[in-house]
Amino acid sequence: MEDRTTTQKPFSDYIVYVDESGDHGLKSIDQNYPVFVLAFCIFKKQKYCQQAVPALQAFKFKHFGHDQVVLHETDIRRDRGDFAFLKTKEAKASFLNELTVIIEQSPFALICTAIKKIPYQQRYHSPDNPYHVALGFGLERVFYYLREQGAHNAKTHVVVEKRGKVEDNELELEFRRICDGANYQGNRLPFELIFADKKSNSSGLQLADLVARPVGLHLLKPEQSNRAFDVLKPKFYGGNNREGRGLKCFP
Repeated sequence: MEDRTTTQKPFSDYIVYVDESGDHGLKSIDQNYPVFVLAFCIFKKQKYCQQAVPALQAFKFKHFGHDQVVLHETDIRRDRGDFAFLKTKEAKASFLNELTVIIEQSPFALICTAIKKIPYQQRYHSPDNPYHVALGFGLERVFYYLREQGAHNAKTHVVVEKRGKVEDNELELEFRRICDGANYQGNRLPFELIFADKKSNSSGLQLADLVARPVGLHLLKPEQSNRAFDVLKPKFYGGNNREGRGLKCFP
């Protein structure tokens, strides 16, 4: 007799990579970049394996001869370490143009949450950790996105970079609190947190790192030309209606 019992998949078809731009501290605020941005890159696993990872590997083989280099936005911007060869204007422009095309063609949906630290600090007598606030806004919106894809019942892994034992423990507690129902709609969120070593060479984490700062710069100087942000616009959850969905700025 045919068994018609439907077996729910243990894992969803999606994975989320999270990285930040700016620091989450409020004691000493960088006046040139007074914003904290958390970027959530949501990949369908099949497309991640077939498109995003091979594209980044091919890029690394071309420019470095191997694929062990970790693409870090700060190091690239400052021509530091493996990126010291980018000190000429021509080399930098060519490298960034190629990387921008890879980001443009990478198949991910984007959700970014940003905390404008000065008004945030002024609004609250004892403000919460900006990272935790941004995490809550982001996880809510990742859940809404997955719900629209019909992928909100199976477990989805959320990958973040290790920062330190104390910070990681605090983050894990906050993550669990949010997923247990401490979110806007009181939903139980089917997410599992994965900590990745900074040297893990995760393509997803590198892409999340590369997209976070252009978003911060756009929020600080929206009138300024920002090609990197323009490339990201179609990727935001909500598309042209991204404000509040794919791009949440607080306050």
